[in-house]
Amino acid sequence: MENADAETLARSLIQEAYEKLKEINPEEALGKLEYALRVDYTQQEALYALKCLNWWLERIKNMNSAGGACDPYSRGSFLLSQWKSYYSFLDLVGNAYESCQYAVKHFVYAFALQNYQEALAEGILRHDPELLEQIGRCYKGMGCYEEALSYIKQAAQFKQEDAATISALADVYALLGETKAAKALFREAFFIDPQRIDLDNLESGLILSLVKRVSEMGYSGPELKEWIPVYGALFGVFTVKRELKLAELGRLKQRIFDLESKLRGGPKEESVLTPSLLNKYLRLIDHYEGKDNGGALIGEIKLKIKIIKPVIFERYMC
Repeated sequence: MENADAETLARSLIQEAYEKLKEINPEEALGKLEYALRVDYTQQEALYALKCLNWWLERIKNMNSAGGACDPYSRGSFLLSQWKSYYSFLDLVGNAYESCQYAVKHFVYAFALQNYQEALAEGILRHDPELLEQIGRCYKGMGCYEEALSYIKQAAQFKQEDAATISALADVYALLGETKAAKALFREAFFIDPQRIDLDNLESGLILSLVKRVSEMGYSGPELKEWIPVYGALFGVFTVKRELKLAELGRLKQRIFDLESKLRGGPKEESVLTPSLLNKYLRLIDHYEGKDNGGALIGEIKLKIKIIKPVIFERYMC
């Protein structure tokens, strides 16, 4: 076979393999990728896709042989739990072929969804918010945003104080172009508990551009998550605000008092406590805007910000 013909056939086989993955048929996908390499052994994308697919097939094999993952809900949850390990794997082999990653992503989420829908059909977990949320996350991962919104909204009704659920809902709204709702919900989620938010599972440009910008400042890990809402407010991303209820205001003031006390206790965890406190200060400033005596109270908060983080005060609040 001529080199040009071999390359054309190999590329066709690779695309067919991706389609088989989307159809949750990994065995046929594997066969087509192996055939592509036999046709054209220089085909790097086929080799790369084989590495990625075999990584997941090995996990699925382990899942099927594990007694703890015998029910459909556990199988679905096991699959989704492997993403962090897969991202670590990609750090080693690279993320060179976007079409491959799209097909792999669709396969994993569709396979997990298949298991979750089986669990839903059994009826025992029909109204379980965790199951509803996971189904929504699968639809989001597959690019079916309207379906994702329906399920995650149902879950959020039961998990109104869960930052992970609210951030997932915000992400779907952003992907649907509902920017105002997305901004409000992202702001809410990062106020409730930034550490509960899985940044790897967020997909919308609205939040990813903010994460990228803050991470380029040198922040990472838990520290990064605490700085995101601070700079989200300062950069004009988290701009949709709401007035706090009386009970919420009381809890916010108590959280501020606790954080101030911890910071006075010494430098331990200062890199995380400082942005967390700044986030609370900014939320309190929002609450006082437009209120009687609000200007004086805001001035007091800004003075506190100047003391604990002068660069923030001088750059954004002077």
